[in-house]
Amino acid sequence: MLLIQPPFTKPCEPSAALGQLTGHLRGHNVPCFSYDLNIECVHNILEQTPTADDTWSKRAYRHKSQNIQYISTPLQNFNFDKYSRAVSDINRILEIAGKQHGIQLTLANYGDPNLSPLKSGDLLYAAEHFQKNIFFNYFSKRLVELIEKHNPKHIGLSLNYLSQALSTFAIIGYLKHIAPEIKIIVGGGLITTWLKSPHWTAHFDGLIDHLIAGKGEDPLLKLIADQESRSEFLPDYSFINRDQYLSPGFVLPYAASSGCFWKKCSFCPETSENNPYSNQPSLKIQDDLAQLIPDTQPRLLHFLDNAMSPRLMEQLAANPPGVKWYGFARICEQLADKDFAIALKASGCTMLKLGIESGSDMVLEQMNKGITVDLVSRVLATLQMAGISTYVYLLFGTPAETLKEARQTMDFIVNHHKAVTFFNLSLFNMPIGSKEAELLQTNTFDEADLSMYTDFKHPKGWDRRKVRHFIDQEFKRHPSIVPIIRRNPAFFTSNHAPFFV
Repeated sequence: MLLIQPPFTKPCEPSAALGQLTGHLRGHNVPCFSYDLNIECVHNILEQTPTADDTWSKRAYRHKSQNIQYISTPLQNFNFDKYSRAVSDINRILEIAGKQHGIQLTLANYGDPNLSPLKSGDLLYAAEHFQKNIFFNYFSKRLVELIEKHNPKHIGLSLNYLSQALSTFAIIGYLKHIAPEIKIIVGGGLITTWLKSPHWTAHFDGLIDHLIAGKGEDPLLKLIADQESRSEFLPDYSFINRDQYLSPGFVLPYAASSGCFWKKCSFCPETSENNPYSNQPSLKIQDDLAQLIPDTQPRLLHFLDNAMSPRLMEQLAANPPGVKWYGFARICEQLADKDFAIALKASGCTMLKLGIESGSDMVLEQMNKGITVDLVSRVLATLQMAGISTYVYLLFGTPAETLKEARQTMDFIVNHHKAVTFFNLSLFNMPIGSKEAELLQTNTFDEADLSMYTDFKHPKGWDRRKVRHFIDQEFKRHPSIVPIIRRNPAFFTSNHAPFFV
């Protein structure tokens, strides 16, 4: 079995999916070889030196090696301006390479103005015309090497993000061209969403041999080895080169659970897709971290859970992992407890990502968040007291919201600006399988047959144009909010934020 992480995702940490799958298959004595083609392709682009005409581009190429080294090693005498300049210069190199191939390539995204990852026809075109992909020169040679070396019967690709889709299909098309006998298996978060869409049809029959939805370890084991899972095994990251990733120290990703233990929020894909929740036993988490941390020597531990459960946080507070960590947590009374917050900080918790969404109790109730503005306020104050930074997620344009409620959210952030270290602003998108969509006037995106969302008419007239105007002209211009925006790391955002708190 050959497992591949295809480009393009943020090149700051390895794929947890590959680590989990590799460990599971090898634990069941199934030969498995994994490669992070994403980070390899990024470095291949950065190693190229096309002609640069403007001063900025010339500087970016001239200081390329120093900039990569600067953001890839633990920061000493940190200077945010220097960091931002280094990241911008590295991104500039990717942008230039992308423009020469007619695409938009940054450290955070891959976009093609002529092909959409939401259209099955465009993905099939990418597979048929694989040689047009920006990464083709590298992945074509690399895949031939890997096939000759391992002689795999199956090749699996992990497709989690839209930014990966076009390149993933280009890789699949190339593999079918050079080795049609090899079975192609594709799984990951994006595949899961597509397969659970009410509009899904067999778009890729004849190109992809097997698609796997959800947690893939057991289905993959059954598919390629006809085995039932005997146990859960330690993730295996022996395939990585720690020094390749663009982060100020190696980041170890770890998932203590899959799905969401709350799974009640209206309009959430976890709810509309009805993904099951499963969590690792406490003893296994403790044993995993006790082995993975000494083996990989991370500077930061990244919990990938959709929401870290209270039980998991209690476990970490009682048994600190021995390295700084961060993750996404659900607002709860536990986080408003001062003693508990202090214990979390002592365990290594450096930052928590929090889905606050709104500063209006009415909107929170309509979203079935199960939280109140008062609770959020107390949690932010407690975390600030304990010295735990926050990365707050806000969502504008939900069906219950109007300009009045949006301004309540702005006022809430202004009143708590000292406790909000970073934030992420999003415009609401209606999941295509959401039950709530049945109550609204919706419009399908006819050409985007793989769209995960549907257009809708806002019941209160708070349309996307008005929402954007509010965010750009009011929210982002408030003097208490501007400093929060400015300290958010460019491109890497929450992935690098814990290093700077």
